[in-house]
Amino acid sequence: MFFLFALSVYGVFYSSLWWISVAGSVLLWFALVSFFRNPWRIIPKDLPEGMMLSPADGVVSAIEFLDEHETVDGPAVLIRIFLSVLNVHINRMPCDCELGKTLYRKGRFLDARSEESAKINESNTLFLFTNGERIGMRQVSGKIARNIVCPIHNGDRFRQGQQFGMIKYGSTAELILPRPDHVKIHVAKGDSVRGGLTRIATLTPQTQ
Repeated sequence: MFFLFALSVYGVFYSSLWWISVAGSVLLWFALVSFFRNPWRIIPKDLPEGMMLSPADGVVSAIEFLDEHETVDGPAVLIRIFLSVLNVHINRMPCDCELGKTLYRKGRFLDARSEESAKINESNTLFLFTNGERIGMRQVSGKIARNIVCPIHNGDRFRQGQQFGMIKYGSTAELILPRPDHVKIHVAKGDSVRGGLTRIATLTPQTQ
């Protein structure tokens, strides 16, 4: 009798563990599918000249006016977007452009929400040309995000909103524009943005 009781307890215990294991696997699968999701998006057309779309999904974490930035070789305005693990992590081009070069830098993996992380974390910088001007994009790793994906090459041309890479798990994306006095920013710190959809800034053409 004791043997049958022990056997029944054993069966109930391990059958419960089996269901827990299955449930855990299913939840993990859904989490991975959610993270790597790439929803279909209709990129806006016929936008005003110089209009920049957000390069990523997330929240605007900083807007900085700089005396110098390497991507534009002069004064610049930088718009930084924080991507949490819940955001779509696909990166998109803010405008029609051509890639001049990329510059990868090794670094640390601090929390992407900290200001210091933007300066010392691992990053990949894109030097871009659009309408005869230089602009920049930067992918920055975070505490969890340690895999920058950017399978593009010098001379590649892109359409506005076109995908060019991603950063796996929480991270930061930056858009760098020249001539700060001629940039109209359409977002504020704390605003939520969507890659390839949100109108983030307008760079007034040099002829105007």
